[in-house]
Amino acid sequence: MKLEKKYPYYLANEAVYANADLAVTDKYSGEVATHVALADNVAIDAGIAAAESATEAMAKMPAYKRKEVLLHCVKRFQERHAELTYALCVEAGKPIKDARGEVDRLIDTFQIAAEESVRMKGELQTLDISARAHGYRGMWKRVPIGPCSFISPFNFPLNLAAHKVAPAIAVGCPFVMKPASRTPLGAIIMGEILAETDLPKGAFSILPCSRDGADLFTVDDRLKLLSFTGSPGVGWALKAKSGKKKVVLELGGNAAVVVDADTNLEDAATRIVFGAFYQSGQSCIGVQRIMIHEDVYDDLKTILVQRVSKLISGDPKDENTFIGPMITEKEATRLHEWVQEAIDLGGDLLCGGDREGAMLEATLLEKVPANAQINTEEAFGPVAVLSKFSTWQQALDMVNDSKFGLQAGIFTRDFYKIQQAWDELDVGGVVVGDVPSYRVDNMPYGGVKDSGLGREGIVFAMEDMTEIRNLIIRTPPET
Repeated sequence: MKLEKKYPYYLANEAVYANADLAVTDKYSGEVATHVALADNVAIDAGIAAAESATEAMAKMPAYKRKEVLLHCVKRFQERHAELTYALCVEAGKPIKDARGEVDRLIDTFQIAAEESVRMKGELQTLDISARAHGYRGMWKRVPIGPCSFISPFNFPLNLAAHKVAPAIAVGCPFVMKPASRTPLGAIIMGEILAETDLPKGAFSILPCSRDGADLFTVDDRLKLLSFTGSPGVGWALKAKSGKKKVVLELGGNAAVVVDADTNLEDAATRIVFGAFYQSGQSCIGVQRIMIHEDVYDDLKTILVQRVSKLISGDPKDENTFIGPMITEKEATRLHEWVQEAIDLGGDLLCGGDREGAMLEATLLEKVPANAQINTEEAFGPVAVLSKFSTWQQALDMVNDSKFGLQAGIFTRDFYKIQQAWDELDVGGVVVGDVPSYRVDNMPYGGVKDSGLGREGIVFAMEDMTEIRNLIIRTPPET
């Protein structure tokens, strides 16, 4: 399979081959794989203007029509599954099995949105709660918020874009999207499929652009919502200059998993290895901190080291590859330096630790001081740190000792410990019997602290993309 020689951007529903200025590389070979048209400020401004002009038509689009658009996408994603998988494998360096899984999730996400598009809810309210409100009744409904701005990341360039695009269509919001410049192909193919539908003109624009050119996606007051997925530093900076618009941020983390003494260690090890190293660790809920009860620490450490040492690294197009390249050599170098810092501070290297170009070996560390960057910051690569605890409260405190709070995983058979974790862990989600890396696309997903603001998941994103409009009715007294 081959990629097209060049790809357009999409402006007001139409493909525009304005240039071929954005080179997209094969992240494993480093060679240029294809070119994509790069939008300038004029095109971005035109996209926002088109979205604004499409606001009324999108809002009036019947629910069944919005559902038809979403189901058309589901059908076409299924038909182009192999193409989407290959493009993702090349542009993101994602191992082919992980790439197939992301395309499956893309399809799930649009399917969920199609189902929810005809379930927009409201409520009839009893207002006569006292004598002064006698003769009044009320009701409310949700209405589209208006033009939306979406900025999506490189690590899940299909499904995380889908978590913005699909709910926008479901509620009737026009949008402009900036896909990550390193991985724009999935969003462009999505645009190609959306262009086959009868969405109103201006309903969508998908505009790869430089970081400097992206300012309009944030500051333009014609946009009523900004949804950003990416790094905490960038996300909070965008929020600070976003003006009056609503902002949803899905940011990073250094996710922890806690393994209690009563755990099936073989099962826990299987899930932890997956959670820490799937798609080369480049996930905001990838397992980074592994807290193990002292009674089983040595046993689980032995199992983990054996399994991680056997993970196959190499070309992501190879079916046997589990660890592919990081998104750039710069990122691999940064994380390799963090590993070296941890060792210099007194940590022990259990396995891995070497780097060649953008390829960093699957790495486990232990006895790493709490202030090392590999503990305090988001690794976003194939590195995890083991530590031990004595009491359940100590383990929960260790999880909470972080500026992040996206998700946490706990392995225990004690219901009361589960309940305590749900009550006390300062995170957006607690996953029991599994790693924090687990996500189903209809659940509320997001974080607290530096990990973000708001929740994704189709129904919850639909709520963010709508406003409540109240109706109060007075029945005059009979005369």
